[in-house]
Amino acid sequence: MADKWLLYSLIWLLSGCVESYEPTVDSNDNNLLVVDGFINSRGVTTIKLGHTSSLSTKAAPPVEARASLYIEEEGGQRYQLTEGAAGTYTSAPLMLTVGQRVRLHVLTAKQREYASDYTSVLVTPAIDSLSWKIDGNRLRIVSTAHDDLEAARHYRWSYKETWEFRSRYRSYLDYRNGELVDRTEDIEHCWGSEAPSTILLGNTLNLSQNVASTKITELFDDSPKLPIKYSIQVKQYALTPEEYQYWEALRKNTENIGSLFDPLPTQLTGNVHNVADPTEPVLGFIGAQSITEQRIFINRADLPPTWPLVTGYEACDLYRALSDDLFADAKNVPIARSDSGTFYSTAECVDCRKRGVNVKPAFWP
Repeated sequence: MADKWLLYSLIWLLSGCVESYEPTVDSNDNNLLVVDGFINSRGVTTIKLGHTSSLSTKAAPPVEARASLYIEEEGGQRYQLTEGAAGTYTSAPLMLTVGQRVRLHVLTAKQREYASDYTSVLVTPAIDSLSWKIDGNRLRIVSTAHDDLEAARHYRWSYKETWEFRSRYRSYLDYRNGELVDRTEDIEHCWGSEAPSTILLGNTLNLSQNVASTKITELFDDSPKLPIKYSIQVKQYALTPEEYQYWEALRKNTENIGSLFDPLPTQLTGNVHNVADPTEPVLGFIGAQSITEQRIFINRADLPPTWPLVTGYEACDLYRALSDDLFADAKNVPIARSDSGTFYSTAECVDCRKRGVNVKPAFWP
């Protein structure tokens, strides 16, 4: 999900002979409620509540804790959400009826009441294929889906990448309590991950067939994500036309800024409102849909043999220490002993945990 509480941190940066412009923001707009999430009609719903902050602040945006949230069917049942981490609320697994109209209800700790507009529950069609192909020096990932029932014409996608890698050097020694001992933990072999906030949207309104095919991402041949094995998990969401328009406005606001010729930021109009004061601006759009997902793996051996093997550790060097005191501050890591000293390198070159985790993901083959 995109980080919606960064919206009020958008600043025009105009250079050259044009003087920079910092917009004047009403102080009341520095504390707008942000409702981030959607109603998962076939699983656990997660909603995050926070507030916008001023353009000048460097602190993390404040969260809205100790609120009471529930999902409400029109004229029917309610499903309570409970708070885990401060400002994050989750439901039990849901199985909502397709076409049923539902909304989110929020009561803050200060007894301010908010509700989203009722929206119809959608079922997202399955991803038909998640495939990849080589295009010159690029690895392109493409997702394809269709809906024979014509229920979904608007889509959004998100993805998470995971890759296996090794540090430049393997360490056999550990510095503990002022002395070198044999290392018992593998800090050479790790997995990195990234979940880009790029907003991926598509629709099939102008197509003769309701087939949605979109490029999810692409990697160049020198990507450090490709030295051993790479995986990508893609999630697909069906959207109502209104939710699609909201995400499109959000995409333009967060991606198309930086030039005099780019569109001006759009005033986002979500579907969450203060019950007592509908004129209060609230950021967020609550839709209701299921999620479909698919994952693929790509081995290094599947890629063209002419592609360079780039690890990100190309600048690393090996050194020799004459004293073990060099390892006391953990900036350098011992590797192995020699007759003339101890081989070592910097922690960034030896400890793969600087770039990932050394615990194998449960889904990794």
